[in-house]
Amino acid sequence: MTLQDWSDLLCDGLDIELDVDITQVLDLARDAAHAVERPAAPLTAFLVGYAAAARGGGADHIDTCAEVATLLIRRQGSDVIDDV
Repeated sequence: MTLQDWSDLLCDGLDIELDVDITQVLDLARDAAHAVERPAAPLTAFLVGYAAAARGGGADHIDTCAEVATLLIRRQGSDVIDDV
C-alpha cells in the first residue's frame, strides 16, 4: 500500500474529503523531528491539522497553519533545516 492509498483509505474511513499534500505533511514532520525532537513530528502534524480544521479546514487553512509551524520550527535555530 502506498502513502496515497493509505491517505485515500483513511479519508474515506474518517468520512472527509481532502486532497492531502503528502509531501507538505512529510516535510513538516521531518523538520519538526530534526529541529525539536522526533516525537514532535506527529504532534506537529496533528496540531497543524487541528488548527486548520478549527479555521474551516480548507487547503488555504492548512497552508497557513503549516507556514506558522514552519516559522516556529525555524526559530529553533536548527542547522539541520536548510530547505524549509
